[in-house]
Parts: sequence; C-alpha cells; structure tokens
Amino acid sequence: MKDTTIIPANERELKNRISFDTAIENMLTFAYRTLLKTVYNPESLLDVTLMPILFTLMFTYLFGGAISGNIESYLPIIIPGILIQTCITSSGNAGTQLREDIDKSIFNRFKSMPIARISPLAGVLTADLLRYAIAGAIVFTVGAIIGYRPSFLKVVVSIEFMMFVGWCLSWLFAFVALTAKSVSSASMYAMLIMFPLTFLSNAFVPTKTMPKVVRYFAEHINPVSKAITAVREILGNGTIGTDFWIALIGTFTIFIVSVPLTLWAYNRNM
Repeated sequence: MKDTTIIPANERELKNRISFDTAIENMLTFAYRTLLKTVYNPESLLDVTLMPILFTLMFTYLFGGAISGNIESYLPIIIPGILIQTCITSSGNAGTQLREDIDKSIFNRFKSMPIARISPLAGVLTADLLRYAIAGAIVFTVGAIIGYRPSFLKVVVSIEFMMFVGWCLSWLFAFVALTAKSVSSASMYAMLIMFPLTFLSNAFVPTKTMPKVVRYFAEHINPVSKAITAVREILGNGTIGTDFWIALIGTFTIFIVSVPLTLWAYNRNM
C-alpha cells in the first residue's frame, strides 16, 4: 500500500534537478494538455482541416488546366505542394499559441510548479505532431477524391517526412513567437516567414517561368522547394533522392540552430 503520510516541509529532501524520465513524463502531460485544449476549442484545427481542403480545390481547379493542361496532370504537382505548405502553416501557428499562453501569464503558474522547465514548451510542440498527421491525412483524402491515388505506403512515408519537417520548423517559429511582444506580432512575423518560403518555391507552379533571381532562390536556396521535390519523388517514383537528404539535413540544421535560441528566449520569458 502506498505511503500517504505527509512529510513536514522542514524534513523534506528537496532536489534541484529533474530526472530525464520525469522530464519526459512532464512533457507528455503538457502535450496531453494541448490536445485537451484542441478538443474544447475545435476551431484551432481549422488550419489543418479546412485550409488544406480549400487550397487543394482552389489551386487545382483554378490553375490546373492553365499550368498542366488538365487537372489530372496537375495533381502530382499540387498535392505535395499543399502538403508541405500546410505543414509550414501549422508549425507557424504553434509559436502563436505559445505567445498567447505567455501573454495570459499561464507560464508564471508553470514556473512555480516542480516540473522540468522545458516541458511546457516541448509539450506544445510535440502535441503538434498529431496536427501534422491530421493535415496530411486530409490532404491525401481530398486528393484521392479528385483523382490522385498513390500507394498507401508512399502516403505514409510522405506524411512522416512532413511531420519531421514541421516539427523541426516549429522550433524556429517558437523562437520568433517568444521574441515577439504580442500574439498579433508573433502571427505577423510567422506570416512574413511563411509566405516567401511557400510562394517563392516550386509548390504551385514550375520555376522555369520565374525571373532569374526568384528562380535561383526557389531552386537552390529555398528548403521548401527541396522538401516538395522530395515528396514528389516519393509519391511519383517511390524513390528517395538527393533532394530528400538535402531537405532532411536542411531542416535538421534549422532545428539544431533554433533549439538553443528558443530555449534562451523561453528562459528569458520564464
């Protein structure tokens, strides 16, 4: 039977460090808290449910015939583009939620609790993996309805790759949000990063018609183009090419650089 005797405060043995197992448990608890917030506020899922549906249908039926001649030929181009675009949009919103919690002084309560200090931050970003999975499932479901049907294994690999990219980028957006002064500022900064990355890429149109400078950025600098090309190779040919490894190393590099910056900004806010 578990001992429930209350130990007087002056006899308690206090610890200054949290074990790794406890830190993981704390992180999962905060991930569960984030998921509960989503259940009670389903509108927060609109960016990974309604947005990919609207973008897929809009781009397909507006630009499919003009760019590829017909809708069927455009689907292998647009579906990977929408997949990565939704991933980036969702990872940007994670930072905005963090800024909202800080502005409501919720993190002051967390600061007074005997938990690993990184767990509220890591919990929010880890819970977003489920959001990425939902977004990927919806994108491919809409694609299947309008005629794009790659094999199930290719879809699973593409969604897992997208989840990795989104989780790495979410640390960058978390840093931006933690250095912003308000929720509206965090949202604006996220948009300023997301729009050039997604629209100055090969997500929706071929890069060969772009001006030289924009084309060079889209083909050789923008990591989003590499990620989209990697997904197209997986879905179209079932192969993992050079672009896959470039995108993987690029996003992991962003993760390595962003984590210490995010922790610095996080500790300053805590």
